[in-house]
Amino acid sequence: MIDLLKMIQTLKNVRHLAMATMKHRVTEFRMPVPWGEIRGRAWGPDHGRPVLCLHGWSDNSGSFNTLIPLLPADWRCVAVDLPGHGFSSHRPAGIFYTFPTYITDIRRVIEALQWKRFSIIGHSMGGNIGAVLSVLYPDMVEALVLLDSYGFLPIEVKRMSMIMCRGMEEMMEYEKKLPERKERIYTYEAAKERLKVANQFLSDKSLEILLERGLQKVDGGVVFTRDIRINLTNIVRTTLEQSLQMQSQIKAKVLLLRASQGLQKTFSQPEELAVPLRKGWSEPRDTFITVEGDHHVHLNNPELVAPIITDFLLSQMSQQTANASGNNQSSKL
Repeated sequence: MIDLLKMIQTLKNVRHLAMATMKHRVTEFRMPVPWGEIRGRAWGPDHGRPVLCLHGWSDNSGSFNTLIPLLPADWRCVAVDLPGHGFSSHRPAGIFYTFPTYITDIRRVIEALQWKRFSIIGHSMGGNIGAVLSVLYPDMVEALVLLDSYGFLPIEVKRMSMIMCRGMEEMMEYEKKLPERKERIYTYEAAKERLKVANQFLSDKSLEILLERGLQKVDGGVVFTRDIRINLTNIVRTTLEQSLQMQSQIKAKVLLLRASQGLQKTFSQPEELAVPLRKGWSEPRDTFITVEGDHHVHLNNPELVAPIITDFLLSQMSQQTANASGNNQSSKL
């Protein structure tokens, strides 16, 4: 019976990999929220295996444009523009961008999609959102892929009050200057150069992909679509102790895909924070793999990470199938 199950699963895996080469059906995702709408893109059949893709800070759903077409075509991959990013609405006046509000946003998305159980692929900040969501809703998240993400971004306790004060003062200053603030208008090439300066590792192709949802045409040129308030200091943070406690509560299988020249090089954490976090990802459920590349390796060189993600998520499907078959056999005894 076990050999038969293995044979069936092998055939399924071959089918999945074959379908990965098929053309993905892509549609625009839109859903209403109290302050506007959340936008994004969806790939694959409506009832395919659900996979939620969460981009990093200041990016947008285009971050996954080159990766998702290399994943099995019978998966239902939905990549959203987080509020204040891409084509999604900005938060109302006076409202901060914080991790809890992002998590609430994604909970709304899941409700709209009517997904009961799904996997998450999260890049950078998107990985942090996915990790906390996995803690809060353990029965919903079956597998979590952290693309060059710590999963959590703690700060020292002694800096907590300073961080909160900084963020509040930045918001006050922003609001004081709001009446005379004018949106800067760029030519497309100037906007592309500005994004390049902010992230020197992005290839020309990757820059153009992110700008598809990162710019809006206006009279005289283009403006960036992202809300300038996402640059303000995030006032809701966690300590290392809190992060490790949440990390220990994750039930989902976790794949940590780190880039050799990625987050640890561009936004390194102090060793007293980074080392405990790395050790916390050493449970039997966790898989740790490092690939050559930069922080946006999934966008610049998706062929390096797509097979790893596919194998990992297919292995979770295989395990669930085996468990379900085992339970069925037990119930017949």
